[in-house]
Amino acid sequence: MKEYSEAIAFLGQWGRFQQMVFFLLCASIMPNGSGTFNLVFVADIPPHHCFVPDVNLTEDWLKAAIPVQVVNGRQELSRCSRYRLDVVRNLSAQGYVPGRDVNLTDLEQESCVDGWSYSTDIYQSTIVSEFDLVCSEEWKQPFTITVFNVGVILGSFFAGQLSDRFGRKPVLFATMAVQTVFGFIQAFSTSWIMFLIFLLIGGLGQMSNYLAALLLGAEILTSNVRVLYSSLGTNFAFAFGYMMLALFAYFLRDWKSLLLGLSLPTLVYIPLWWLIPESPRWLLSQGRVDEAEAIVRKAAKWNKVQAPQLIFEEYNENKTKSKKHPTILDLVRTCDLRTITFVVCLVWLVNTIGYIALSYNTSQLHEDPFISCFLSALVELPAYVSMWLALRYLPRQACVIGCLLLAAASLYLVPLMPQSLPNLKVVLELLGKYAFTSGTVLMFVYSSELYPTVLRNTASGTGNTVARMGNLTGPLLLKLSVFMKYLPHITLGSMAVVSAIAAVVLPESFGRPLPDTIQQMPTVKVLKCPCISNKEHKRNVDSPL
Repeated sequence: MKEYSEAIAFLGQWGRFQQMVFFLLCASIMPNGSGTFNLVFVADIPPHHCFVPDVNLTEDWLKAAIPVQVVNGRQELSRCSRYRLDVVRNLSAQGYVPGRDVNLTDLEQESCVDGWSYSTDIYQSTIVSEFDLVCSEEWKQPFTITVFNVGVILGSFFAGQLSDRFGRKPVLFATMAVQTVFGFIQAFSTSWIMFLIFLLIGGLGQMSNYLAALLLGAEILTSNVRVLYSSLGTNFAFAFGYMMLALFAYFLRDWKSLLLGLSLPTLVYIPLWWLIPESPRWLLSQGRVDEAEAIVRKAAKWNKVQAPQLIFEEYNENKTKSKKHPTILDLVRTCDLRTITFVVCLVWLVNTIGYIALSYNTSQLHEDPFISCFLSALVELPAYVSMWLALRYLPRQACVIGCLLLAAASLYLVPLMPQSLPNLKVVLELLGKYAFTSGTVLMFVYSSELYPTVLRNTASGTGNTVARMGNLTGPLLLKLSVFMKYLPHITLGSMAVVSAIAAVVLPESFGRPLPDTIQQMPTVKVLKCPCISNKEHKRNVDSPL
């Protein structure tokens, strides 16, 4: 049977049709960059202290009613306690001066029974100030981020299987709709629980939208254009959306206005339904040859080329193929599939854990959170550019192993750096983040090239779901520093080394056409043991076990 890429070679690689698909799909990814990280601003904790009613208090006592604590070498007002208000009022009424007539450390303290006063120097409001997620309720702030990541994990898992069953295009637009609608509704939440429910549902559309757009473009585009799209186009679009978040947040300091400002512009994507086509590869895998040919013939008109009379003649002969829908169990049907799936999930997970952990652990690049957010997105661009070049000219397996070893080496070096060179430690951590960012980009592309069309979205969705567990695990990994300062670096470096060793068995996909069936998949590399004979080795390989 003629390969799909050969059958549509007459279209060329970079005609008007491919350009339209390339840029429209990239545009559909931009909201993911802002949506993934908007909790950085929406759920940020502004400076706060107990609210003190100014009734019957002198100016001196009004300023002294909040205890002063030393935090990280700096004096700050206590966030969760104040001096007993009835005592302070009594002392104020008697004309005592705090600090002169009264030793403040001897006064009894109480909790913030009248609520809190929040600084508006940076934000007008966040969900923390809106719902008082501080002090005894402070656990709700990180739990909010966890709930969002749970939604991302569930969305990644189910969207992959749904798009293999119902098509790439319907799932892409369904997840975009979920992302937009529930991002908009969140702004009208009247309680933390309501916000949490809408956030969970909105999270279902986040990375699943990105994954659907990535695979749709990877299946429509071919050769170097596919590599450009998968490695550079999608990631630059994500980073651009991330940088735009800083701009929106700078001008919209209220959390409700920010959510509305990020959601409403996505309505311009509605007309894309009539411009972005379904994947012809997926249609062929479902036996819908006529629909696939119609899309390709329309693309030929866009590119002003003549289409042959029969484009997929071999597919027409096999039109009566089975309509069995793939499930996650198909990823472990054979020994090769089990091995590839396990290693891909492991490598993807370690890259994500490393990226998230180092993102949280790296010192802020600037004291201004808006500039810090912008620079945090900007520093990822070199990783995307280098991976685009690597994917064009270098084998996939070597790139994955190289990124993991680079990350491990930089992390192992961090504890060895002298205390007098703190900037060098930051550089090494950023180098590790660069390596893990590059590795994550590679895994999106590599996994889509290893699996056949009938399993590609299910496999990528499953791998991405496992990888999203890194969003939960990464911050927890940093807690190991309470036992030993550099234990997180050593642990993460060791995980990278183990993953690099496991990646040795992955097959190479560089320069190969995308497989359409399981039979066309590359096989795993069998590591030959030098201690056994060739005959014994062959018998072990051929064994059904």
